[in-house]
This record gives sequence, structure tokens and C-alpha cells, in this order.
Amino acid sequence: MANSIREQQDILEKLKIYALNPMQEEAIAVIEKTTNTVLLSPTGTGKTLAFLLPLMKALDSECAQVQALILVPSRELAIQIEQVVRNMGSGFKVNAVYGGRPMAKDKIELKHVPAILIGTPGRIVDHFSNDRFSKTSIKTLILDEFDKSLETGFENEMRAIINQLPHLNKRILTSATQGVKIPGFVRLETPTTINYLKDRKVSKLAIKTVVAADKNKLQTLVALLLHIGNEPGIIFCNFKDSIDCVSAYLDKNRINYACFSGGMEQRDRERSLIKFRNGTCQVLIATDLAARGIDIPEMKYIVHYELPRTVEEFTHRNGRTARVNAKGTAYVLQWKKEHLPQFIKRDKPADISKKAPHKPQFWETLFISGGRKDKISKGDIAGLFFKQGAINKDQLGIIELKLDCAFVAVPLSKAHELVEKLNNTRLKKKKVRVTVV
Repeated sequence: MANSIREQQDILEKLKIYALNPMQEEAIAVIEKTTNTVLLSPTGTGKTLAFLLPLMKALDSECAQVQALILVPSRELAIQIEQVVRNMGSGFKVNAVYGGRPMAKDKIELKHVPAILIGTPGRIVDHFSNDRFSKTSIKTLILDEFDKSLETGFENEMRAIINQLPHLNKRILTSATQGVKIPGFVRLETPTTINYLKDRKVSKLAIKTVVAADKNKLQTLVALLLHIGNEPGIIFCNFKDSIDCVSAYLDKNRINYACFSGGMEQRDRERSLIKFRNGTCQVLIATDLAARGIDIPEMKYIVHYELPRTVEEFTHRNGRTARVNAKGTAYVLQWKKEHLPQFIKRDKPADISKKAPHKPQFWETLFISGGRKDKISKGDIAGLFFKQGAINKDQLGIIELKLDCAFVAVPLSKAHELVEKLNNTRLKKKKVRVTVV
């Protein structure tokens, strides 16, 4: 199966991609011929596809062991890459393993050994230590967002993993940041570097400072959100406690939002991103975990509610808006007595006195207790909502299908009515629960 559909054009058609960008074309050509590659390119330019396409060509369809290991710094990035591989329809099995997910789930999936294994360093170390699969066929190692893994303290785990991979013949490291020192244990001898950071197009990012009279900046933040209007954006905080403080204040002001931080359960983090992607929530309050490695569309704006501590944090936060060819704005909230770091250029304070027209929340998210393992497709879900839910195409929002469940965006005004109609109905052969998330 893999051999018949592995051709690059077939995969691109499955992904509905009609042309590769120059970075991807160069990266594919280099990775195919090179032992060690470092790929540097801005966030949102398609690095994942750039290393997955040549990887697919290198895999052996006759081998029943893990052949490629992809190490990532976050659960969300592991899930995102896994989904891209599945969507490519290569025929090769892929699994993502990461902390916060039941180990029993990993063990069940790894009994049928994947060709591609994606994981966070801590969880991969656990599987390596318990010899849950053979490591002898792992020939390709990919360290995606390797600088972030080093930054978040995964160096010891990464060293332990790489020391157990004696048969590697290809290493690929990717990053959206330049200048990070690659540790010696990676054994990256004479790598070929593909650097698209130096050729970055003139940024269409506008950076605007917003001066707050109060130290907590909450009133100013709400005034800014009312000025921007009902547009998707991220409010960046440095600490989980700050997220709690901001969320409580937005509750008081009836502003709809979702939260995202490392302190949350994986299930809650995933649901926050789903509600943000499908438009149920327009605002995401997050730590720097959301600055990269998560699957969300490009933002119209981001807000530095708390000032970034390093230029790298500032760069990656800003990278969530004005990506590729779009415009965007980064608002820096500054208390009037607060000192701006040198890497943030002082600008004329933005005037946020005018309010944008108010648009009420339109979408709500429904949960369905059935997914891919129940042979349920997005088409099955759409059919249920059209026929038994009696809604039209304009009233059906984004459907996200998971292994054991699904999430559907529907108009807020119809959410509870749809729950009454569809809860405990049959979808394919499964009786499903339908609830508001």
C-alpha cells in the first residue's frame, strides 16, 4: 500500500497542497541526499512537511519495526505532526506518545509497532527504558523545534535517547530560532544548514505599545479587547497565576475566552484549542507554550499582557501573527512605570479609546462520544446533524474528529436544542452521547 501511494504528488493532493514553497523544495532535496541537516525557517512556513516528505521516501515498507523517531518539546506538537502523517495517507503506521496521556494507551498502540514514532523526550525515555519495542531499525532521528526542547530542560532525556540509537544514518534538526548551540551528544557531524531566517521577508507585523495606569493592567486589557473587537487573538502571560487573574477579570466583563498552559490537564488543553480553532472562543489566554508547536490558525493580533523575558520569547509570541504574507499586530501592555526590555522598541502609545462594534458569540462546541475507532467519519457526523438535527450547511461549523470522540461547532442559539435531539442517538452502530463542552 505504502509503495503505491508514496509519490510526493499523491501526498500533496491528499493534503490539498498545490505547490511547495522554496524552503520546502530546497529542504526536501537536501534531506534526501544529506546525512545531517539543520533546517532554520520562521514559524508557519511548513517545516513539518519539509522533513516528512523525504522521510516517507526513506521508509522501508517491509520493515515491521520503528524506523524514524521524531522528538518534540510539547504534547501539542506531537499530536499535530501525528495528524499530518495520518492525513498524508502513506500507509505507514504512526503513533504519538507524550506525558499526560495514559501509559496503558501507549502500550496498546505500540503492540502494533509504528514505522514512525513521535514523542516528548520524557515519555520516549520511559518506553526505551522498558524495552517496549526494538530500537535497532531506527535510522532517522528528527529533533523538531530542538531549541525549545533544550530550553525546557530536556537535555538529559535527549542525551539518554540518542545514546541508545547506534544505527542512525540521518539526523534532521529544525528550529525557528538562530544561534542555539547544538549539544555534542547529538553527534551532528558537518551538517548542511538550510537557513531561511536570514532571507525572511519584510515583516508586516505592527508592534504597538499600550500604556496602563494600573500595575495589574486588567482594565487596560479589557479596553484593548473592546477596541480590537471580535477578532481571534492570544493574550500572553508569564505565569499560570496570571492566567487565573486575567480569566477571572474577563469573566466579570463577559468576554468569552479559553485558557492554555502547561499546568492544565491534556484533555482540557486540547478542548481549549478546539474551541479557539472553531470560533467558540475568540480569545486564548496562554503562557509561552502557545507561542509555537500548536495547531491554530494565524491570529489578527497577540497581546503581551506580561512582558516577555527574552528576545526569543518576544519573537515566538509575535510569530503567531503576521505570518507568511499576512498582516498582524502585537500589542505590548506596559504599566506606565514599567521598563521595557531593550529588544522591544519603544513606540508611540496606541489610542484604544474607540470601541469596535460589538458582535455576540455565534458558535458553541458540542462533544460527541464516538470517533475514528468506531468507524465514524466527518461525513457521518454531518449527516446526523443535517438529517436528525435539521440544520443547514451554514449552521454546521468545524468538525474535529479524534480517535474516540468528536467536536462540532454549531450556532450558540441551537446548541441546547441539538443536544436534546441528538443525545443518545445512533451514529453508525454506536449509541453516542452529545453534550455541550
